[in-house]
Amino acid sequence: MSINDLPVLSALRTKMQWHQERQRVLSENVSNSDTPNFRPRDLVEPKFDKAGATTGSMGTLAMTVTSASHMTPSGAPSSFDQNKNAGFETRPAGNAVNLEEEMMKSANNQMDYAAVTSLYSKSLHLLKTAIGKG
Repeated sequence: MSINDLPVLSALRTKMQWHQERQRVLSENVSNSDTPNFRPRDLVEPKFDKAGATTGSMGTLAMTVTSASHMTPSGAPSSFDQNKNAGFETRPAGNAVNLEEEMMKSANNQMDYAAVTSLYSKSLHLLKTAIGKG
């Protein structure tokens, strides 16, 4: 069995890659804070089962109603409200980026990435110690 096949290390690598991609998305939100009609984006956090494999709908997107004239997906609310769950205010130019909120997300993401990176390196060190090379 290769070290890359260990579920714990695979899950930690997936989590690190997710944090890297989320940092890119959050920095795009900050850099577009003055772009008219820009809406901030974020990533859905990956879920893992007990074996460390990703579960849920990784890689697939759920259908979203973005206009009152769109058909409603099954199981979705029928009324259209673009900012219903957004949690942000819109400026007069139509931009919805809240710099304080985006910077807090970015800082939290950076701390979480550091924690996952530390776990990964400590797991590798434990494996090296177990096989007598550390």
